[in-house]
Amino acid sequence: MTEINISKEDDGHSGRYVARVSGNKAEAELTFTHSGPGLISADHTVAPASLKGTGAAAALVDYLIADARTVGFRIIPHCSYVRSRYEKSPEWQDVMTVAPGETPAEPIE
Repeated sequence: MTEINISKEDDGHSGRYVARVSGNKAEAELTFTHSGPGLISADHTVAPASLKGTGAAAALVDYLIADARTVGFRIIPHCSYVRSRYEKSPEWQDVMTVAPGETPAEPIE
């Protein structure tokens, strides 16, 4: 089984969850933006080709969900990968701002 280590970087405005897979120098990331008190936007998930098939991207989303439940924030799922995983895991609705299968409105700049 592949060992995946997840860390979180957060500057108070935006941040990322980073996945590192043992034996591989590459990293996958899920970026986010703070969108208000108790609310973050999951913006983008990316894994380089060398991490495809390792489960790193899925582990990032699972960590995001666990973090939301532990810390107490809700997620705006702008990232298509996060939405895709959410459609398969409707029990995540407690931490999401939209129902499974729904696309959130784009933020107003």
